[in-house]
Amino acid sequence: MKKIGIIGSGEVAKTLGNGFLKHGYEVMLGSRYSAKIAPWKEQAGDKGHIGTPNEAAKFGEIIVVAVKGSVAANVIEEAGPQNLQHKTVIDATNPIADSAPENGVLKFFTTMDESLMERLQTQFPEVHFVKAFNSVGSSHMVNPHFSEKPTMFICGNNNNAKKQVTEILDQFGWEAADMGKDTSARAIEHLCMLWCIPGMLHGEWNHAFKLLKG
Repeated sequence: MKKIGIIGSGEVAKTLGNGFLKHGYEVMLGSRYSAKIAPWKEQAGDKGHIGTPNEAAKFGEIIVVAVKGSVAANVIEEAGPQNLQHKTVIDATNPIADSAPENGVLKFFTTMDESLMERLQTQFPEVHFVKAFNSVGSSHMVNPHFSEKPTMFICGNNNNAKKQVTEILDQFGWEAADMGKDTSARAIEHLCMLWCIPGMLHGEWNHAFKLLKG
């Protein structure tokens, strides 16, 4: 049984934490805001733990970063990059800017020529980042109920790390589509922007992406 360290205290972190517990993993949520994750611990059972980002980074054999994109690098520094070296780190972040959406379209603080994941990979080169879980709402992340198995687009520079994430996605009811190196995060992060438009404009959040092959 692998140990999962999740850095974050929001709905994505808690939802994925519950998903990993459901599938038999041992999980620690790590946050500087212990009061936000204490209620999660109360219902998580014996295999659910809480701690600081540093403690979660040390605990997990696989790590999930599920924080606001603008603070992702700072949180990883707090968690201790030395604790993440050569580990698979699922990057569920998006580079969403603080400015308001325009006609339902989110604004990013990155450009089309650079993704947040690339920035993190450059800053922390010994970490095996894999982009995943960034292009769908938290309510659909774990064993979603759609007419067909949805596609989760992933990318990263380490093939073994992507294999580990693909196995998790299969457990979580997703079909993984490997889009290659970290450069592809430029496109995958923008899927968040596309996914949110129906919700922003029409209040429709019950959807996911599907890659069809001929």
